[in-house]
Amino acid sequence: MDLQLKDKVTLITGPAKGMGAAITLAFAREGAKLVLAGRDTAAIEPVAAEARSLGVEAIVVPCDLTKSEQTEALAAAALKSFGRIDVLVNVAGGSGPIGKTGWETTTDEFNEIVELNMTGCFNTIHAVLPSMIERRSGKVVNVGGTFGLRGRAGRTAYSASKWGLRGITKSFALEAGPYNINVNNVAPGMVDGPRFREKVCANMAQKLGITLEEAMTRHAADYALKRVSTDIDVANACLFMASEVSKQITGVDLPVDGGWAAL
Repeated sequence: MDLQLKDKVTLITGPAKGMGAAITLAFAREGAKLVLAGRDTAAIEPVAAEARSLGVEAIVVPCDLTKSEQTEALAAAALKSFGRIDVLVNVAGGSGPIGKTGWETTTDEFNEIVELNMTGCFNTIHAVLPSMIERRSGKVVNVGGTFGLRGRAGRTAYSASKWGLRGITKSFALEAGPYNINVNNVAPGMVDGPRFREKVCANMAQKLGITLEEAMTRHAADYALKRVSTDIDVANACLFMASEVSKQITGVDLPVDGGWAAL
């Protein structure tokens, strides 16, 4: 199936590693032109180089997403280089405190993750929408999380930020819909990778006195498919939401979690 993403100018935040890198390279394999944004440009450059090796154009733009003036400059740089922005994929985000109750979480910890996961996405959408509205075309894909669908004990700050991102997604979908712009939320569950193994599983293993492998098995047991998602699973969902195949879908939450949030 042709997803019609070849030469689509795609702005991706948080592309340096993990899901972000997998998503970036998935779009590169589809032939998209890439604008890669984040604070650590040195970490992004190897991913950009790999994308270029696949035959696509890719530029790297330094940007602190929590600063609106920098996201406006990011959008301007994309427009200067490519003349348009077809797709925005908001991957950048953080996990916040793990294993802390709401009353143990500090106000600073709460505010920090809400600013990154919510304000950062708001800023990028705010920056790219005017050019999309002018062209009457665009796709926005926010990468949220299933803890924003069901909540999670010990993850109050993170869960709150992802619930908030859903509201941002749905409101923008209603506002931008008349301009032929789709805004959707891909919600990964646990995704295998360094953060999952070294933070989430390590925290469970320490609390329960079990091995890291046993902690991973316990997480997988929560899902209908009895397996933890991979970054490629998430990348494929983002490709779908950015493509013309999903042109009649907007304002939705798409769990990529092996059957946890919806079952």
